[in-house]
Amino acid sequence: MGDAGFEGVGGADEGVGGNEGAEGSAAVARRRPRTRLGLVLGVVWVVVPLVLFLLDRPILLSGNPALVIALAACGLVGVVLLVNETPDDRRRHRRRSRWARVLGQVVGVLATVTVLGVLVWLRPFAATPSAVAALEGGADVRVTDAPAQITIAPKGSTPTRGLVFQPGARVDPRAYVPMLSQVSKQGVLVVIVKQPFDIGLLATTAPQSLVDEHPEVVAWAVGGHSLGGVAAARFALDHRRLVRGLVLWASYPDQSLAGRTDLQVASVSGTRDAFTTPADVAASRAMLPRTTAYTRVEGAVHSFFGDYGSQPGDGSPTVSRAQAQRQVVDATVRLMLSL
Repeated sequence: MGDAGFEGVGGADEGVGGNEGAEGSAAVARRRPRTRLGLVLGVVWVVVPLVLFLLDRPILLSGNPALVIALAACGLVGVVLLVNETPDDRRRHRRRSRWARVLGQVVGVLATVTVLGVLVWLRPFAATPSAVAALEGGADVRVTDAPAQITIAPKGSTPTRGLVFQPGARVDPRAYVPMLSQVSKQGVLVVIVKQPFDIGLLATTAPQSLVDEHPEVVAWAVGGHSLGGVAAARFALDHRRLVRGLVLWASYPDQSLAGRTDLQVASVSGTRDAFTTPADVAASRAMLPRTTAYTRVEGAVHSFFGDYGSQPGDGSPTVSRAQAQRQVVDATVRLMLSL
């Protein structure tokens, strides 16, 4: 009978212990975060750069390395976030105050959206297959593709005139090789800048080093498409003795060059351009020398100034790409031969 009593008490103790265990498990479950945000963000920081690299691999590997480095850095951030999501680390996070956790989560999400959003926006407009093929050169020109620039030189002569050209924002530099090869055939050395992140304003001083590489050239012009033209105009403003000519393709300066009476300028624009509109070009006249030669290409749009296909938000052309580009090339050659 005594043994039975003790067994009853033991059974009761076990029941109480079981209840305490259940309550403890419930409390732990309540404390456990429903979503491991750090783990999710880590995956995003790894996957997004990897996908962007795989989608644009040929363009990225042929252009300025800045974007590839940025993608790799973001992937490394993702790896660090994933490694830090260990059980000990999660317990340490739970010991923080509620407001500290919320603030950290908000900052993490905002940083992720901002940085990775910018990288997605920076995806370049790819050169067409025919433009890429033009890197092989031809009977009249020799094309050299280097990490910082693409050089196009006429065969059979040593050019004394040179043009440093800066691409439009987010445009594959190779997209300009076909048109500028036509310019080079006329005895002009052409150097296309490979800009960091394909943004001209990040390479406003780039022409200087490229000019220094070609002492045989005695007359230099700078030029560019769209934002690249803005960067070229800034260089022309700051290098009065070096630059004799400025070529603006669907572009205009953001600082006045009106006082440069010694600067030859060619402004070439499309009448159907939805980005550099005819109104924009007209408004910029006051910032350019009075001797500026203006060429309006009837029916041309913004993307006709390179070979990278159509551009979202651009106008609708009423002329063929070949006809428009012929006029752009002719205007550029006239400027170069006038130096």
